[in-house]
Amino acid sequence: MRVIDHLVAGGETAIDTSNARLGDVFDPNSGQVQARVALGDAALLDRAVSAAQAAQPGWAATNPQRRARVLFRFKELVEQNMDALAHLLSSEHGKVIADAKGDIQRGLEVIEFACGIPHALKGEYTQGAGPGIDVYSMRMPVGIGAGITPFNFPAMIPMWMFGVAIACGNAFILKPSERDPSVPVRLAELMREAGAPEGILQVVHGDKAMVDAILDHPAIGAVSFVGSSDIAHYVYSRGVAAGKRVQAMGGAKNHGIVMPDADLDQVVADLSGAAFGSAGERCMALPVVVPVGDKTADALREKLIPAIDALRVGVSTDAQAHYGPVVNAAHKRRVEDWIQTGVDEGAELVVDGRGFKLQGYEEGFFIGPSLFDRVTPAMQSYREEIFGPVLQIVRAPDFETAVRLPSEHQYGNGVAIFTRNGHAAREFAARVEVGMVGINVPIPVPVAYHSFGGWKRSAFGDVNQHGMEGVRFWTKVKTVTQRWPDGSATGENAFVIPTMA
Repeated sequence: MRVIDHLVAGGETAIDTSNARLGDVFDPNSGQVQARVALGDAALLDRAVSAAQAAQPGWAATNPQRRARVLFRFKELVEQNMDALAHLLSSEHGKVIADAKGDIQRGLEVIEFACGIPHALKGEYTQGAGPGIDVYSMRMPVGIGAGITPFNFPAMIPMWMFGVAIACGNAFILKPSERDPSVPVRLAELMREAGAPEGILQVVHGDKAMVDAILDHPAIGAVSFVGSSDIAHYVYSRGVAAGKRVQAMGGAKNHGIVMPDADLDQVVADLSGAAFGSAGERCMALPVVVPVGDKTADALREKLIPAIDALRVGVSTDAQAHYGPVVNAAHKRRVEDWIQTGVDEGAELVVDGRGFKLQGYEEGFFIGPSLFDRVTPAMQSYREEIFGPVLQIVRAPDFETAVRLPSEHQYGNGVAIFTRNGHAAREFAARVEVGMVGINVPIPVPVAYHSFGGWKRSAFGDVNQHGMEGVRFWTKVKTVTQRWPDGSATGENAFVIPTMA
């Protein structure tokens, strides 16, 4: 059976399958193991770090325009290999091909931003800050960065991280999810083909042992993480304790507020994709809809039921399918357990997706779409992230309640409001305690030249991902105060701090 190996400088490591720790990689469509991934240890990480240390100074000394040319070439290679990458991604994750291509494309948009790094790295300059004194700043690379990425976006999130980090002059070590590790390895191969020196982008696989090794390694200066909130908090706490800068993005429970004046047909179309697309395995999915007023709620529910019934669940290669299977059997059980929890808590299960079987793929990890109504904030199934094709209706009697629900939730990643009323939208956007807001936009993921980041338990750390926030995270500021004496000074002020006097 195929073994997915690490990609570190010097070529792929030789794996002794009789001794190495191996993890199963499933085909979510069939439910069968299709490959195994070699799980690394601290010794392997040491090897990758040594290669990064050897390569990074020369890469940092390469002028930003030449680094950008490597990224331009990488972008071209990814685009040329788009179909193959999308099929490879779908085969391990389960998302349909269209979603897989979207995964890759959103990552490429950050690469496009990173291609403009010569402009983004320009510092500040003040002439005449004091008598004969000029001050300027430079953005210097951190050195070696690391990324720990989740299974749900095996192309996009790695590119969000390593694109900006490498453009800024860093070396980067990527630890992708062991559930779908092949695409990250392929991306690293394409980066080498694009001209990046060996050691600048490396891939190591592993579980908690590898995560801890990354967090503890003294030569790694910055770590970016995306995953569940409990693990994000762990990564942040341990990484910061080890003296690293850390950005750790956690879970979400995004709300969609539906005002009485909203276009319900458009809302239903948006919810169909935002709640159920990619089988709900997205931190920016919209799993909670909050209609304002019972009249709005009843009308929305009436329209949602036939739309949900019309959703097609199929294998990831089915061009007509709206979404495919979830990533593995354990995750399928977890989602189904959350559905049962909602029932036990007294929510009304309007559409039950459990027990869904796809003919010819009965062992696949498929879950049909589910819809709950009359969910309340006290329910655990509302408070926690389900991360599956489950939509919950939480009825709000008025606008104030609609603002309060997402604001008081433990997660604060994204939120959307659907309305024709500009004042209501403006008021909501200003007051809601959430990091990313959509106005008639169901999945408000910012474009690449803005930044991505949530609030509360959705994000730990002070700096967001990509855009100029990414540049700030992957660089350190050095400020230079300079004076060029003309030789006439007596030296009487040699020990005085320069001032503007």
